[in-house]
Amino acid sequence: MPLYEHVFLSRQDVSAQQVEELTVQLTGVLTQMGGKVTKLEQWGVKSLSYRVRKNRKAHFTFMNVDAPSAALNEIERQERLNEDVLRFLTIRVDEHEEGPSAMMRKSDRDRDDRGGGFRDRDRDRGDRGDRGDRGDRRPRDRDSRPPRDEPVADEAGGTEE
Repeated sequence: MPLYEHVFLSRQDVSAQQVEELTVQLTGVLTQMGGKVTKLEQWGVKSLSYRVRKNRKAHFTFMNVDAPSAALNEIERQERLNEDVLRFLTIRVDEHEEGPSAMMRKSDRDRDDRGGGFRDRDRDRGDRGDRGDRGDRRPRDRDSRPPRDEPVADEAGGTEE
């Protein structure tokens, strides 16, 4: 049977339990039609690049599917009818990736890096107040500025430079 990767986005105001129920329903349709889901990943709620049907965030769900094309057509038809599904995408692949998908590896990497960022940089430089090539942070003396040319008032009351 052909191999597919299928991702669908559910509305943000739907609970995680409802997304799980929808996933079970779609998986049931696939198994009834002679297919199987080899991997299922819940990517969680993520921000969208642009608004989709007035939603800025969505629940992302990823499935590796081994099923006939008729089964995929049926779950896509059901997703079109379901108001909670914002978008879906099915791609035919030659083989499924082993292990976690790129999105899951990214979230693992983010968890490892958490707490880093500026704090590490600040810890490395100590508390010397070093500003690199931006110079000292000492406030300049206002008296050390060159004097400004003051505009001269003319007889009509306006200023003339």
